[in-house]
Amino acid sequence: MEKKILFVVTSHDQKGNTGQPTGYYLAEVAHPWDVLHTAGYEIDFVSPRGGKAPVDGFNLEDPINKKFWDNAEYQQKVTHTMQPSAVDPSKYAAIFYAGGHGAMWDFADNAELAGIARKIYEAGGVVSAVCHGPAGLVNIQLSNGKYLVDGKKINAFTNEEEAAVKLDNVVPFLLETTLITRGAIFEKSGLWQPHVVTDQRVVTGQNPASAKGVGEATLAVLQGISQ
Repeated sequence: MEKKILFVVTSHDQKGNTGQPTGYYLAEVAHPWDVLHTAGYEIDFVSPRGGKAPVDGFNLEDPINKKFWDNAEYQQKVTHTMQPSAVDPSKYAAIFYAGGHGAMWDFADNAELAGIARKIYEAGGVVSAVCHGPAGLVNIQLSNGKYLVDGKKINAFTNEEEAAVKLDNVVPFLLETTLITRGAIFEKSGLWQPHVVTDQRVVTGQNPASAKGVGEATLAVLQGISQ
C-alpha cells in the first residue's frame, strides 16, 4: 500500500422529493483532508458516478474549508472524481466515506464501492466514515460473509439528529437503525456533539463536529499499522 487514502463522496444532489439540494458536506471532506494531507498522505476522490461531485455546507468562512477549496490540485480532484471501476484498491492505505445527506441515496447499494472497501480492509487498511458517510458501510461484507460492522463499535448520524433536521421521513432508511440491524454496537452522544470511535481499523464519527476527529483517529490507526 502506498501513502494514499481514497475519499468517497456522493454523486446525489437532491434530498428525496423535497426539492432541496444536497451533496457531500464540505467540512466533512476538508477537515479530515487537512489532517491527513498535512501528515503526508495523498488523497484521491471517487464517487458513485464519477465526475463533478455536488457540494453542500459551502462555508468558506471556515478557514479549513477555504484551504481545501483554494487548493488547485484538490479542486481538480473533487470536481473530476474517479468512477469506482477506475480504482485500484491495492494503492490505498485507507478509505474514508464523507457525509452529506446525498450519501443516503447512493452509498449503501453501491457494490463496487463496497468491494473496494472490503479489499482495502482485508489487506490491513483502514475504513473510516463520518456523519452520513457510514451509509457506505451498511452493506460491506467481508470474505467470511459477515458484515464489516458486525460486532464493532460504530457511530453515525443518529436517529435523533435525523429527526431534528426533519428528514427522518425523507431519507430512504435510518442510518442508526440499519447499522444496528447489521450487528453494529452503536454508540452516540447528544445532538451535534462530537463523537468518534475506533474499533478494529474501522473509524466512525457521528456528525460534522466529528469530522476532524475522524481524520485524527484514522491517522492514529495508520501510524500504528506502519510502526
